[in-house]
Amino acid sequence: MIKKIQLLSLLFVCVLGKAQTNPVITSWLQNNTLTGTYYVSGNPVAIPNNILVNCQKVEYSPSNVYVTTTGVPAYPTGPFLDGNPSNATNQNAIFKFPLNPAQNTGSATATTGGNIGVFINGVALFDYRDGVSWNAATNALCGGPGNPPCPGGPGANLPWNRDAIPAERAGFDCSKAHPAMGNYHHHQNPSAFKLDITVISTICSVYDANGLYSIDSAKHSPLIGYAYDGFPIYGAYGFKNANGTGGIARIKSSYQLRSITTRTSSPSGATVTAGPVVSATYPLGYFREDYEFISHAGQDDYLDVHNGRFCITPEYPAGIYCYFATVDNKWNSAYPYVVGPTFYGVYANRKVTSVTETTTTYSLVTNNTGMLKLKNETIDVNVFPNPSNDFIAIQYVGLNTENLNVELFDVLGKLVQKTILNQGSAIAYLDTKTIYAGNYVVKISGSNVITTKNVVIFK
Repeated sequence: MIKKIQLLSLLFVCVLGKAQTNPVITSWLQNNTLTGTYYVSGNPVAIPNNILVNCQKVEYSPSNVYVTTTGVPAYPTGPFLDGNPSNATNQNAIFKFPLNPAQNTGSATATTGGNIGVFINGVALFDYRDGVSWNAATNALCGGPGNPPCPGGPGANLPWNRDAIPAERAGFDCSKAHPAMGNYHHHQNPSAFKLDITVISTICSVYDANGLYSIDSAKHSPLIGYAYDGFPIYGAYGFKNANGTGGIARIKSSYQLRSITTRTSSPSGATVTAGPVVSATYPLGYFREDYEFISHAGQDDYLDVHNGRFCITPEYPAGIYCYFATVDNKWNSAYPYVVGPTFYGVYANRKVTSVTETTTTYSLVTNNTGMLKLKNETIDVNVFPNPSNDFIAIQYVGLNTENLNVELFDVLGKLVQKTILNQGSAIAYLDTKTIYAGNYVVKISGSNVITTKNVVIFK
């Protein structure tokens, strides 16, 4: 009996040891010291919100991982210039994900309103919708703030449903997100508007913010989250071929805008109750049903109907089904944006009220400065503008997984100014308005990396 217990204990330890290498355990950004900031309309100075950012705890069992998070990011949130009265608030959330997600072999489950995934900083992912539809009886929008209720109530199966990305752009902050009753969330790729090739929102011009990561077309995008079916979510770029070959390519959505001027049929071609004609007020792409799926058989860099594919990634060298945060060639968000309109895997509501099984806490290994120890690696940063007058921006290319020291030195080696590029954010700023003109060096350093950049300040 004793030998049997010892054997079972050894088996449990082996399972847990193997589990610790599972990216669904190791990929979350953990923090218990740094608190967040937000902007209010008319004030371009970020205000402390005194809420811990990113994730506070990760626990795992042989079958599941539990992630405790506030749902508030390290990058500033707000302002939301469409009149949204809410701010990002502490969600006190626990999410439970399977260590081994499974394909749904039955009818695909449609994505829903509200949370459909979680980014690795604990921030929520929503799908395309914003709860607004077209009421043919009144020839007007229904549902959502400021509109009358839809016939049948919230979630009614109406033929024309508004896409939040074009419709609510004015209410997104620089990081392409906004709150719903305090639940701050992204519907789309969580990289700042100001970092896109073609910038389609001016919100970053006044309220400097950033995002979870910045796109790098030369590298495989980082793992940025998990969907509610348990499968991973990546950024916009990956290996062109699913087997990990072919170089790096933009991974593309297989949905495209339909060639229609009137809204009288569904994407399948079935006749439906008419929506508004395509116009400047209701342009093509305003409703989700303006898109149709076009198969690209044999082209691995195009995704399937769920906006994913089975492929090899740096975190999953044996391959796994993955979703991608799709963008177009200008890096603007491309429908269905991240996950949807249906899940590939077995869906479950991942938000739970407590941890109900025996777990082990996954602790990050830190050095004596409290910084996360990483493998030897180089970091890619952009420093701009250069020459500079009022400020210097330090942009991390990719996903920043630790707090990096940013220091500005003069030609004599004197430290002039410093700041922190926070874990889970893509940009930090140095204010140079009161610094003398001349040549300077920006030093960016972490637990095991150092990068320097020469800059010129002019007056």
